[in-house]
Amino acid sequence: MSDVRHVLVLPDRDAAEEVAEVLTEEYGVPHEPQLVRDALAGEDDAEDAQWLVVLEDPESTCDPAALDKLATEYEGWLEPERSEPNTP
Repeated sequence: MSDVRHVLVLPDRDAAEEVAEVLTEEYGVPHEPQLVRDALAGEDDAEDAQWLVVLEDPESTCDPAALDKLATEYEGWLEPERSEPNTP
């Protein structure tokens, strides 16, 4: 069994904060999403950074299609699913 991590990529902090709020309030996700600033390679200007909403989904209850649709509404996208192996 493995834990699933969903990563939604958003164009700015405001969009990332709004998506995290929607996930918590409307989607009822079991774990609070984390916001992470992701500077693009070679970017010195903080304004050009993308923001990631990282959602842990250990029970695999989140629908990737719904997450992708939500990200798209905020001019973002869902990164392909990443599984992290469980370690005892």
